[in-house]
Amino acid sequence: MSFLGKLKSGEIVWSTSVSEWLLEMEKPHVCIYCGQEGALTTEHILPRSRGGENVPDNVVRVCKSCNSSKGAKGLYEWKGLEHKNEHSRIAEGKYLKYLYTMFERNNKLDAKLDDLCPCCLERKCEEEEHAHKFTLYCLEGYFAPK
Repeated sequence: MSFLGKLKSGEIVWSTSVSEWLLEMEKPHVCIYCGQEGALTTEHILPRSRGGENVPDNVVRVCKSCNSSKGAKGLYEWKGLEHKNEHSRIAEGKYLKYLYTMFERNNKLDAKLDDLCPCCLERKCEEEEHAHKFTLYCLEGYFAPK
């Protein structure tokens, strides 16, 4: 059974928000994205302009440079799929859990590729030669303004 299938069936569960928070607090003055130490700001992993809520599961502490650079983009859209394995485990874990929750809330866990595409990231999919393939852009693009 796939990871998603196991989550949906309850065979496995996400780690708790408390676990993520404890990991974040191990380095309270370090940007979760770039590792820079210093003044931090609160950043919404799924931007509020895309329906992201102002809740602990959707925020991380980042430097102003990363916050500015990411802007209203999703985590993978920001850096591109070629860098998908370079995100911090904490940020990526929170983001994927939050996207799962949002898809679950919108009754879209069983959505097919045709239901998710075309999306606002279609141009990016074509540029990176991912068009008509299921990628993380499909998940992010679902919440982008149409």
